Amino acid sequence: MPASLSTTSYALLGLLVFDRATSEDGLTGYELKQRADRTLRFYWVSPAMSQIYTELDRLRREGYVEAVDDTSGRRTTRRFVITDSGRSALTTWLHTSEQDFPVLKHPIALRLLMGSLMGPGEVASMLDAYEVALAERRRELETVREMLGDNEALAFPAHVAEWGLAYYDSEREIVDKLRTKL
Repeated sequence: MPASLSTTSYALLGLLVFDRATSEDGLTGYELKQRADRTLRFYWVSPAMSQIYTELDRLRREGYVEAVDDTSGRRTTRRFVITDSGRSALTTWLHTSEQDFPVLKHPIALRLLMGSLMGPGEVASMLDAYEVALAERRRELETVREMLGDNEALAFPAHVAEWGLAYYDSEREIVDKLRTKL
């Protein structure tokens, strides 16, 4: 049974699996952070840089990732590659962990709950700003989806991106319905 890891550790192992499908070089902590910011942030909290390095150290100690130092440039760069035991731990987690119901932490819904304290104009402005933010986030995710293309190795990340796009569309519909009620 694999060591008890955080969900962030499993997310990083997953990102390393996807990297392995397209490259053998591995990723630096910085590159993992960039990849998390481009992908995970749409449906999971993108970890802080310090958290990534903490988790990578833990994964290395557990034997789930290998650190490879690259000294080809002016400075040494450490790249991380998932090991067979890391892939096994990730697979075990996927098959045995609880499928928790997502926790909705929606600041716009929370503010709307107290909308009577804001007034109709301020509520409308809040919804307008949210709709603009939704459109921007949707465009960003659309770019991710296009980047994934039709690569069979990235089919499941593509499905998640499509799910996210549908989520942003449904949020926009909710805002439109709220406007008619207000």
